[in-house]
Amino acid sequence: MTADLDIRTHTVTCGGVPLAVFSRGDPAKPTVLLVHGYPDTHRVWDAVCRDLAADFHVVRYDVRGAGRSGCPAGLAGFRLDRLADDLFAVADAVSPGRPVHVAGHDWGSIQAWHAVTDARAAGRIASFTTISGPCLDHAGYWFRRRLARPTPRHLAQLIGQWRRSWYIAAFQLPVAAPFVWRHWLAARWDRYLRIGEGVAPAFGYPEPTLADDAVRGIALYRANIRSHVRRPRPRHAAVPVQVITPTRDLYVSAALAAQDLDRWAPRLSRATIDATHWSVLTEEGPTVARMIRQFVRSGGPASGGTTCGGTA
Repeated sequence: MTADLDIRTHTVTCGGVPLAVFSRGDPAKPTVLLVHGYPDTHRVWDAVCRDLAADFHVVRYDVRGAGRSGCPAGLAGFRLDRLADDLFAVADAVSPGRPVHVAGHDWGSIQAWHAVTDARAAGRIASFTTISGPCLDHAGYWFRRRLARPTPRHLAQLIGQWRRSWYIAAFQLPVAAPFVWRHWLAARWDRYLRIGEGVAPAFGYPEPTLADDAVRGIALYRANIRSHVRRPRPRHAAVPVQVITPTRDLYVSAALAAQDLDRWAPRLSRATIDATHWSVLTEEGPTVARMIRQFVRSGGPASGGTTCGGTA
C-alpha cells in the first residue's frame, strides 16, 4: 500500500459520537460505502478503495471506538442498533438523496447486516456485499436449528464453528483480554497477519491506534453476541446481497457463512475466494474489488431469484 493523497476527510456526528469519514472518487458517481471490522480501521480497505475509486465514489469511516472516531461511554453505545444508526448517518451525509452500495468485512459486515435488515434500508441501501461477518440473529437461528437436530453433519458444523470462535469467550474476560492486547498482541499483530494470514507489510496498516482500538472494540462482542445469538429475531434483507466466502477463513466457517441465507435474503448471490479471513488485505484484494464492482453494476439477482455461486 502507498499513501493516498486524494482522500477527502470530514466528520459526521451520530448520537453524540463523531465519526471520521474518508471519501475518494467522483461524488457524482454511485457511492460504495466500505465498513471495516475488528480490530481494524478504514485503512484495511486501502487497496480495495483505490481499485474501486476509478468507477465509484468510495466512502469509508472509522467505526465508533476505532481510529480517529469517538468512543461511546458504555456498552450500550456499541449495540448494533447504534452501529446501524452510524451507517445511515454516514450514508445520508455522503450520498444525500441517492442510495449507497454497502460492503462490510468482519464486524463491519455484522453491523451492516443490522442496517441492511432495518426498515430504513428501503431506498437507502442499493446492495450489500458481506465478507466474513454473518448477521448475529441469523447465526442464532443457525445454532438453534443444529442443536435441535444434532445429526452428524450438524454436529460437525457446530464443532467446526465453535473451534473458530474460541476468542469470543476469551473476550468476555474483563481484564485478561485487554491486558493481552496492550502488552503483547498489538506489538505482534503485523507479524501474526503476515505469517498466519498472508498479509504483506503495508503502509499505514496497522495504525498506531491498534492497541486502543482493539481494547475498546472488545465492547462489540460484550454488547451484542449473547443477546442476539441467544435470543435471535427474524431479520430479512430486501436488497440484493452478495456473500463472499474466503475458503481459508480461520474465524467464520463456510457453513456459518452460508447459514440458510435464502430464508433471510431472497435476492442472494454467493461466491468463494481462495483467501484467508483478511482477504481485503491480501493479494486477493483486487479480486474482492472486482467482485464488488461486478455486483454493483449488475444490480444483483431479481427478487425471488435463485442463488448463484462462483469461485474467484
